[in-house]
Amino acid sequence: MNNIFLGQTIFTYRKRTGMTIREFSDYAGISTSLISQIERGKGNPSLNVLELIASALNVPLFTLFVNEINTDSLISRKHDRNKVYREDSSHIVYDVLTPDFMKAPIELLMMDLNANSSTTKSHYSHEEKEEIAVVMNGRVYVELEGVEYFLDEGDVVRIPPNIKHRFLNKSTKASHVLFVLTPALV
Repeated sequence: MNNIFLGQTIFTYRKRTGMTIREFSDYAGISTSLISQIERGKGNPSLNVLELIASALNVPLFTLFVNEINTDSLISRKHDRNKVYREDSSHIVYDVLTPDFMKAPIELLMMDLNANSSTTKSHYSHEEKEEIAVVMNGRVYVELEGVEYFLDEGDVVRIPPNIKHRFLNKSTKASHVLFVLTPALV
């Protein structure tokens, strides 16, 4: 365990609460000096102390260790990315920009929508995800609940959960659409 990263994480979470070290130590039931040592990476907290800190910060215990990231793993190389095909691989390809190893709650995808094609023959919807799509190149139509809307390069569409939708390319050139999918706001 890297105590410096752990300390920085605890410090960051504590600052978000707006509490001073003294206020936080009183609230968590841990001495001020121990909190100070931990935040500076000098202390070696027990599991019990870490559980008290996580509880006082109102975060799951594992989140205190999330900063221990190998920065090399933050890069997603184009040749390593997964491709996702819909119904007919000659029509559409999604390039998954957010790799699995990042375990992020957000998904970033680039869609290549070939000329005279659509994402699906029928519609699809996301039960627990919200979607934002940006037309990066070309022109497409988005069909939302049976109504078609024209989108030009640079246009953006927001698709809330459970909205039936699909994308259509009625032109003779391929289009590229960037998607961001996030957990739905409740």
